[in-house]
Amino acid sequence: MSDIVVEQPAVVEAALNYLVATGEKPATYAYEPPAGEPQRSGVYRTQRVNIVNARVSPPPGGLSLDRNGFELRQHASALSDFSDPAAIERIYYPEAEALLKRWTGAKRVVIFDHTLRDGQAARASGVREPVKFIHNDQTFVSGPRRVRDHLPPHDAAELLKGRVAIVNLWRPVGSTVESSPLALCDARSISLTDLVPSDLIYPDKIGETYAFVFNPRHRWYYFPLMSPEEVLLLKIYDSAGDDVARLTAHTAFDDPSSPPDARARRSIELRSLLFF
Repeated sequence: MSDIVVEQPAVVEAALNYLVATGEKPATYAYEPPAGEPQRSGVYRTQRVNIVNARVSPPPGGLSLDRNGFELRQHASALSDFSDPAAIERIYYPEAEALLKRWTGAKRVVIFDHTLRDGQAARASGVREPVKFIHNDQTFVSGPRRVRDHLPPHDAAELLKGRVAIVNLWRPVGSTVESSPLALCDARSISLTDLVPSDLIYPDKIGETYAFVFNPRHRWYYFPLMSPEEVLLLKIYDSAGDDVARLTAHTAFDDPSSPPDARARRSIELRSLLFF
């Protein structure tokens, strides 16, 4: 693609995939499903919504992780090649841990996994495609369970008495995002009745995420043309009270302002437990 700078629209209208509430719990396989099983169950319907360019028209007071559920930060990683899992854990994990402590005020950070994504049809082994269904990675049930999954029982019990949060650190890899950017929902526009628990099926366990039903109050934002020197913090779970964003919703989407020759999006999301 040409490096000519194109003025970005203040708002785009795009179709987002919302769950239709049927009374049945939807499920998604995190791996190739058994023969005859769909990758994702549940009924989804597209809704056309306005997605505001947060670079041009942020809400009054700006955006912050604890108020809106997400925020953008500037940071160039010391790691440039994300193809080596060992290098990611050796270099990127401790770098991200230090950033999360500094940016959130957490006293302790435990990074428990990461996912690489690539919008190309031919992806490297273990690399997943961008998810174009509105979701949040944990629920109010599975959030605390993650603490118990990754820490010794005594530590987990003590830490769960205080404030615990799960935050994703999302970064483009290799080049500027020209297609399938992330849409992010302002936490203040989400109602508890919008959340639908959904099973996330692994080979050895079943996790739980939230799908979302449509609510015309939802306020959506995105940061077009994110570069690898920018990172998004996403609030996935927070045990704090009502004055703090407890989660957000996010999804990749087809940006109508993307050029026809746009590069496939490549990104890494790193998931962390934060203790305050």
